[in-house]
Parts: sequence; structure tokens; C-alpha cells
Amino acid sequence: MPCQLTRRQALAVAATAGATSAFPPRQACAGQFTGKIKKAVKYHMVTDDLSIRDKFKILKDLGFDGVEPRTRDKFDRAEMLKASEAVGLPIHGVINSSAPDIKSAIELAKYFGGTSVLVVVPTDAKGSYLANYKVRQDIIRRAIPDAEKHGIKILIENVWASFLNEPLSMARFVDELDSPMVGVYFDIGNNIRWGYAGHWIEVLGKRIGKLDVKEYDRKLQNNEGLRAGFNTEIGEGSVDWKRVREELKKIDYSGWATAEVKGGGRERLADIASRMNNVLDL
Repeated sequence: MPCQLTRRQALAVAATAGATSAFPPRQACAGQFTGKIKKAVKYHMVTDDLSIRDKFKILKDLGFDGVEPRTRDKFDRAEMLKASEAVGLPIHGVINSSAPDIKSAIELAKYFGGTSVLVVVPTDAKGSYLANYKVRQDIIRRAIPDAEKHGIKILIENVWASFLNEPLSMARFVDELDSPMVGVYFDIGNNIRWGYAGHWIEVLGKRIGKLDVKEYDRKLQNNEGLRAGFNTEIGEGSVDWKRVREELKKIDYSGWATAEVKGGGRERLADIASRMNNVLDL
């Protein structure tokens, strides 16, 4: 039986058709993770000089389910909340990175109606690994009562900090905090320099609260340098997306997947939406 497109889906497909993408637009049939994974972008990825409301409207029209701002972004929080409610585009969380003031980020996420704060555990190259491990756990531990009070999860992202850069270490770090309010914000592309996304998902399992979506190409890494590995589009690099989907299915993942790639205007965002639909089978 042919798929029937909703008005919103038809708009997204029509918009994507004009974008340059390795993936042709497809009918909006239900995929493996349709209804289970919600796709979003980071707010700063919308680069057009528009009002917050108009930016949110573009994302909504292109089929995105939500958005995630950084605490360091310059915006009027009341205006952003009003835009979210008017357009019907949820602000699902906030990005606090390595800023030690997790409490304020938790309060902002609660204000927006979100569910998480993304945090990063940085390394201390000139100091002690073990001391840094303890200090960073203590910073997060002090914020757990606020997370419990507001129902906001503290999710730790795997990043290129040369710290917690393999899944067993990340799992141990989280487990030692011993709180259901602490988990992992798993970045699918960030681990490819050292390992394989499927292995990370297998080890971290239910600790994974949300996903960041990006790509990484080992050939570019080898030929042009480490950072060059990110200079490839979602679905065209070294991430084994089939294995990613298989492992996500095993842990019955449902929740947010947020693109963290180079942004742009409507055409670029439409291309990102199309690529996310394909690699995540949405």
C-alpha cells in the first residue's frame, strides 16, 4: 500500500528535493525508528539572520522535532520559550559543555521544558589524571540534587578531550556517580578516531540518554589530519550506520538524536534532515 504523506512530511520532502544531497528524498514511510527517535539540531546551526521564531519555523517545516541551544549562546530566554510554544518545536535540553555551573544549566533546561543538560568532562593535560577524574565527578555529584529536584538528566558527552575516550571508562565514570539522573550523551561520530560506534552502544547500553549525530572519515584523517576526518557529510564517512541501528535496537533506544555538524540556511538544514532520516531509518 503506498505511503500517504502528511502536509508536514510533504513540505519536508519538497524542501529537501531542492538540496544537494547524496541521498535522494524518499517517501515519508515509517522506518525502523519512526516514532522512536526524534531528530533535532543545535540552535546555533541555523545561521540565517532571522528571529528566533522564524528559525524555529524553518526547523519545524523541515520535519525536525526539536532544538537544543548552548548556555553560552546569546538569546532572550523568554523570547526563545515563546517561540518554542508558538511554533510547537520543543527545546529538548541545553548544552553546558565543560562549564562548572551545572545548576544554572539545569534550571534553564527546566525553564524551557527540556529533559537534559549536556556536559563535557575535560582533561587536565598538565595535572593528575586521577585528581581530574575525582574533581569532575565531584562537580557533577554536587549538581545531582538539583537534577533530581527538577527532573533534568545530566548527560556526559564523549568528546576529543583524551579523557573517558573508550566506553568502559565512560561506563565506570557514570556508574560511580550512582544516580539515575546521570547518563551519557553519546556522540556517534566522536568515537570513530579511536573505535567503533557499535561497540560504544553495546557497552553503554541504557546509560545512553541522547544521541549526537555527526560523521567521521578515517581516510581523510589519515591523508589530511585528525580534524579533517570531520569534513564529510552524514552517511558518507566511516560510521557503520547499519551496526549503529542494530545496537540501538538491542537496547530499545527511544529519544532524541541531534545533529552537530556545520549548519546553514534552509537548503543546508533540509539536507541534514534528509541524511538523518536515511542513516537513522526515520
